[in-house]
Amino acid sequence: MNHASSQKKTAFIHDFLVTFGGAERVLESLIKLDPDAPIYTLLYDSDAMKGRLAGREIRTSFLQKFPRFLRKRYRWLLPFYPVAAESLDLREFDVVISSSGAWSKGIVTRLRTLHIAYLHSPMRLLWDANEQYLDVVRAGGCRRFIGRIFLSYLRIWDREAADRPDVLVSNSEYTRARAEKYYRRDSVVIHPPVTLAEGEGDRPAKEDFFLVVSRLTASKGIDIAIEAFNKLKLPLRIVGEGRERSRLESFAEENVSFLGSVDDAELVSLYRRAKAVVVPSEEDFGMAAAEAVRLGTPAIAYGKGGTAEIVEEGKTGELFGAVTPEVLADAVRRFLDRGEASYVPDTDAARRFSEERFLSEWRDLIRKGDDGHPE
Repeated sequence: MNHASSQKKTAFIHDFLVTFGGAERVLESLIKLDPDAPIYTLLYDSDAMKGRLAGREIRTSFLQKFPRFLRKRYRWLLPFYPVAAESLDLREFDVVISSSGAWSKGIVTRLRTLHIAYLHSPMRLLWDANEQYLDVVRAGGCRRFIGRIFLSYLRIWDREAADRPDVLVSNSEYTRARAEKYYRRDSVVIHPPVTLAEGEGDRPAKEDFFLVVSRLTASKGIDIAIEAFNKLKLPLRIVGEGRERSRLESFAEENVSFLGSVDDAELVSLYRRAKAVVVPSEEDFGMAAAEAVRLGTPAIAYGKGGTAEIVEEGKTGELFGAVTPEVLADAVRRFLDRGEASYVPDTDAARRFSEERFLSEWRDLIRKGDDGHPE
């Protein structure tokens, strides 16, 4: 049975469909629970999604009616996000599955509707990185004071929104611990799948470059990786797009190259040919680390957060203890000193990160939720 719940009408909700990254890749797997169910989102940019959800019914919030120049600068619409999520009309559905890094968990459903929220992360800009967020947006003086008040209001909304799902699911034990701290709720852990195809034929030989795969945003620590490799003078290739790209390019030296967005076949090739994949930030799950380990490439990752559940020190990669260029550079040197032969593929990764396992755990969860939910 492909449908999320027998004889039940289902909908999926994802915060935004305006860029394609790890959360959107997980959504592609999640919606296989019911191939006929519509997908709700606050904003949708078909060009940015590059046909990834072609053939699926996409329903948007009132924000989609805003002028295009505002939709392209969707971060300006932050004050509207809670209202936009609550305005989605879900009365016709029996099961609603939200994929939420921020807003989708705050939808309002009827009593009979089973709402299961897949939590990618409690919002960092509200909880453990609120002051850093104000630094990133360069809020000072009066703007900083107003910003703190606004973030305080959003924290109240976020805490109340986290009470609305009937079942909360976290993407890692780390996310589960953060949800328990900030939301005072326990959650079920279901690790995301890795859906990049292994490909056929012999594995390509390793080449002399390291790889970063990430959105180019301030929270991802790409500047840390660039500064470390500027000092090391080792080749670093960066896959991804984002608003920080021009700033990052401005201080990257000749050994650092930006590849932009690449298709899945090229991404798999890069993963398999790289000496190691570098994950320089604290991740709630760590999709790039999981993809690297699944494809047999070591990962050099920050040792706190979800990546610590993926990378085994000295076997499938190296972990480092502080997000600074110097500490990252030391981890890279340690990796080189150990030698490539020291790192062995994770033989259990295919099962741990399989889409079949992911969907099976979700189907079991939905059945249990139905059994305990009022009709």
